[in-house]
Order: sequence, then structure tokens, then C-alpha cells
Amino acid sequence: MDAVAVRRYLAAYRVCLRIAVRQATTYRASFLLSSVITLVGNLAFPLVTVLIYGSGAGFPGWTADEVLLIQSVFTLSAGLSGLVLGGVVFVTMDRVREGTLEIVLLKPVRPLPFIVLTTLQPESAGVALGGAVLLGWAASRSVHAVSVTGVLSFVGLFLAGLCVMAGMSLVMAATSFRWVGNSRLPEIADSTRTFGRYPLAIFPRAVQSVVTFVVPVGMVGFFPASALLGRSVPGMWPAAATCVAFLGFGVWLYHHQIRHYQGVGG
Repeated sequence: MDAVAVRRYLAAYRVCLRIAVRQATTYRASFLLSSVITLVGNLAFPLVTVLIYGSGAGFPGWTADEVLLIQSVFTLSAGLSGLVLGGVVFVTMDRVREGTLEIVLLKPVRPLPFIVLTTLQPESAGVALGGAVLLGWAASRSVHAVSVTGVLSFVGLFLAGLCVMAGMSLVMAATSFRWVGNSRLPEIADSTRTFGRYPLAIFPRAVQSVVTFVVPVGMVGFFPASALLGRSVPGMWPAAATCVAFLGFGVWLYHHQIRHYQGVGG
């Protein structure tokens, strides 16, 4: 993809985002209520963490503020990925089941960018905002020495975590073209991503390896927060490369599987 195509996609993204926001805010009360409900659902885990540490328990080697930092990074990542790719999975599933994907395939555009641009979820902006506020609060209490290296590492690893979230969405959506009854996949994916909300050291080594190098959900929250805290975690940067490869696999799989679309019911 050349620079001209990139600029066109970015321009199209800005237009589609503006349209999505205007559509969502047509009924302001509904938009605000759905945003608040989504935000509260994503803040349930930080609340559980507060209750755990408030009862005198906790995760060995990690303070409550440090764990909240991990979970704030996770919430921010979930909000941003949901804003861009939140509708891709369910729209793809619905169009395959209803046999309406031809409407997209007949258009003189690439199907995946078109679906991404037309399924933006403005409600997820509330989650991203809540995650950013929680991140600022937790960082002010747990990060005692801010360094340029730590901030740059955090940004790089955070972007790698977004690659994981995007890759998982695309893999789930791609399965619709072969497996129509896959409505439980988002629940499985949510359960898998949960590992990124906590310090990986609390899990067995086999689990740590899987969530670092196979399905690298540890990058969604744990690794960026560790970099911001100045903690060196073995395998951090190789795991970031795995995240980029995971996104590439998701894009390839979606384009490969869409060729098997045959009409109503997949």
C-alpha cells in the first residue's frame, strides 16, 4: 500500500468516524447510557482488585496501584480497539448468516477496510476515556521515576497490544466463513484476554509462555505497564514482534477465508 492509499484511508476513516459519532449521538441519552454501561463493565476488574487488596490479600510482588496500572492499560487498549474494530466480528457474522455480504463484495473497494470503516463503535470511546483517566491516576501513585526510555517502551508495547486485540478480532471474524455457529467465540476470546489484566508471574510457566508467544494477550496490559514501572520482563520485545505477526496472520486469514463465502449461512 503506497502513501497515497494510506492518506485516502485515513481521510475516509475521519469521515466515517464523524458520521458514526453523529449517528450515535442522535439519541444522546441512549448513547450516554450505553457508553456508561460499557465503561462500568470494563471497570469491574479494577474494582475486584481494590476489594482483594482491601481484604488484606494481593498478588505477590505487586502493590494494588501497580496492578491497577496493568488493568488501566488493558481498559484503554480495549476501548481503542473496540472503537475501531468492535463491530467487525459481529457484522461479519451477521452478514454471513443472512447472506448479505454480497453487498460488500460487489462494491469497488476492499471488503475488510470497508467493513472496518462502516462499523466503528463510538460507544467504546467512553471505555478508552475511563481507561486513560485510571491510567493517569494509577501511574501517579505507582510510577516513581519517569524516564524517556520507559515512556517510549510503554508506547511501543502498547501499540503491540493493540495489534493483538485487532488480530483476535480478525481471527474471530474470519472463522465465520467456515464455521457459522461461532457465536461463543467472543466469549472465549474475552476469557483469553483476561490473562493480560494480571501480573503474568502468578500463572504457571506454561500459561506464561502461551500468553506471551502464542496468543500474546500479556501485551495488552502486563508488558506495557511493566515497562512504565521500569520493570524488565524477559521476552518482552520478542513478544512484541509476535504481536505484529499475530495481526498479520489475522489480516491474511480474513482475506483467505472470505474467498470461501458462498451465500446464506456461509
